[in-house]
Amino acid sequence: MNNKELSGLERKPLPAFPGWAVALGPGIVWMALAQGSGELIWWPYMIAKYGLTFLCLLLPACLLQYPLNIEIGRYTLLTGESIFHGFIRLHRGFGIFLWVLMSVSFFWFGAFASAGGTSLAALTHFPEGWTPRGQSLFWGYLTIAVFLVALLFSQVVYVLVERFMKFVAITTVVGLLWACAQPEVAAALPGFLRGLLGPTGPMPRPWETADATKLLTAIAFAGLGGFWILFYSYWLRDKGAGMAAHMGRITGVVADKPEVVTSEGFLPEDNAENAGRWRLWRRYLGADAWVGIGGNVLTTLMTCLLSYALLYPKGLLPQEYELAVVQAKFFEVGWGEIGRILFLIVAAAFLADTWLATADAVSRMQADIVHVLFPRSRRWSLRVWYYGFLGLMTLVTCLTMLLDTPGSLILTSAVIGFAGTVIFPVALYLLNYRVLAPHLPAWARPGGANPWLLGVSFLAYLGLALAYGWTLLAG
Repeated sequence: MNNKELSGLERKPLPAFPGWAVALGPGIVWMALAQGSGELIWWPYMIAKYGLTFLCLLLPACLLQYPLNIEIGRYTLLTGESIFHGFIRLHRGFGIFLWVLMSVSFFWFGAFASAGGTSLAALTHFPEGWTPRGQSLFWGYLTIAVFLVALLFSQVVYVLVERFMKFVAITTVVGLLWACAQPEVAAALPGFLRGLLGPTGPMPRPWETADATKLLTAIAFAGLGGFWILFYSYWLRDKGAGMAAHMGRITGVVADKPEVVTSEGFLPEDNAENAGRWRLWRRYLGADAWVGIGGNVLTTLMTCLLSYALLYPKGLLPQEYELAVVQAKFFEVGWGEIGRILFLIVAAAFLADTWLATADAVSRMQADIVHVLFPRSRRWSLRVWYYGFLGLMTLVTCLTMLLDTPGSLILTSAVIGFAGTVIFPVALYLLNYRVLAPHLPAWARPGGANPWLLGVSFLAYLGLALAYGWTLLAG
């Protein structure tokens, strides 16, 4: 890392905090995106199969991501730059290594659109005469087409993403609360809550070694695992949080006047006014991160409760590309066909919105990285690169959807993301506490317990990675 790069950044005023109603948003997007895999698929699967044996791991798994969110957000709020730009500042070779790993890990995210398509296929049975797999793919491709058109014709891309994800978050929370109001589910609540403290009895069935990777995936996806967690930086940036207000936003292709988007950030001026503003931004970062993690905990607990109350006693297990369809039992038990239809709609939103947010975020990351690594690429605006990568991501995911069922594809993505998850706590500590801190005013320098929390996250994710390696060798 060449510290002169940071010392040469222009100093600018830290923008005033716009108020909570305006500023909150990235955490809600985080929550809505996190609902797409572990919450709807792997945790309910483990509960349906093994009861409450592993439920005590859920809360720690979710909380492990809090210190990472804080440090990812801290860098963007104080510089306006993406976290990937920060990693490249640490070392160019390190940044390129992460870039390659990230690119490979997202080859398979089209699986979420395909999994969401299973809900719509089961709901409509259209196109008539097609196989269930063919119907799922049809609705998956149609979902991608609708989202792609929406992105192209939006005024500001992030605004579209945030509004849609807020709708998904509200829909899923309300729908799941409604499902949990069933008497059969409420009766299971006391025992379920005791399970959060630890196993309440022997494992109800013999452990199958094939489920080891699924359990590890459930832990890794208890929130935004792997490279997904870095998206938070890009949402904060286009939200205009902190110094990111100076950076510009990506607009739609029909926008009257595209905004100038820069990759090089700024540092806050050292004065009393900025110090007061930072105290508000710092509180905002903590609150917004808790919105994402707390909302994710709530929805995951509800899907697990429903699985424990409705699927576990009947031995129903969500499998392969029918993951969402089987779980329509959540709603059908108490409210019949109307409940089943509502759940399938919620499940489609749960999974399909993952394609929208991921395609947008990965395209942002790719465009940003190219601009940072290759100065000649700046002859074309970051907006042009964004839409180029969006087209490429759409093509790649449409092809990979044909290769395998969503469960296997999502699992593969999780496994690749383990390497990044182990690296991030160390890289974030070096970036914020060793590299960035000396160039910040005293009031903006990080401190407190978060370095220790990063250490806890690192050790936990390292243990998960080693456990996965052991399962490979044992297999």
